[in-house]
Amino acid sequence: MKGFLAELKAGEIAEMVLLKPETSPEDLNSSSVMDEDVLEGFTKPRATRLGYEILKYPEDPVYPLVKGYSDVVSKHPPSQLPPDRGVRHEIDLVPGTTYCATRQWPLRREQCEVIDAFFAEKAKSGMVRESKSPHSTPTFCVRKPNGKWRLVHAYNKLNDATVPAQTPIPSKDVLLNNMSGCTLYSALDLVDGYYQILMRESDIPLTAVSTPSGMLWEWLVMP
Repeated sequence: MKGFLAELKAGEIAEMVLLKPETSPEDLNSSSVMDEDVLEGFTKPRATRLGYEILKYPEDPVYPLVKGYSDVVSKHPPSQLPPDRGVRHEIDLVPGTTYCATRQWPLRREQCEVIDAFFAEKAKSGMVRESKSPHSTPTFCVRKPNGKWRLVHAYNKLNDATVPAQTPIPSKDVLLNNMSGCTLYSALDLVDGYYQILMRESDIPLTAVSTPSGMLWEWLVMP
């Protein structure tokens, strides 16, 4: 190997060719550990194997599982406050913190309309309410790859004033190492990864967010 590297660096090797066995798409889809029914599930169009769409195909191997949890496997996020499961999101401020306030900056009309419609929907569902909090965080929009808008709250000051949690989170390398030797994988794609946990009552004013139209809202759920 050392001789090969030396010749390569010296330019004595002018060309390298990589030889590999010819493999067909059928071979790539084959597996000695899968029966035909399972393999068919992998070759179906992806859209027919995701979440709520599975309920259209009773022959799907995971149909009974999705059917049993059809109340949580939905295309639409919940339109009401989540139930109190005994766990509340808490925000512990660094001692000496007074107010976390940042002035709202102007946005284009399209973004303002998106923000107003968003909060009108969340207010109807009970997830936000009008606020008189001394704290205030601006709201803006970021364009998503699909062309839609994603709402963002600039909680920079609040984050800087919050005591960070030291809960250990598995690293990507650890997760990949634990998957070694597995042949079947499952994944859950959340319709909405936010607004799932109620806020601790005393921390609700800390979540106050402003809008370009002059409203101040506060979250009853973790934003």
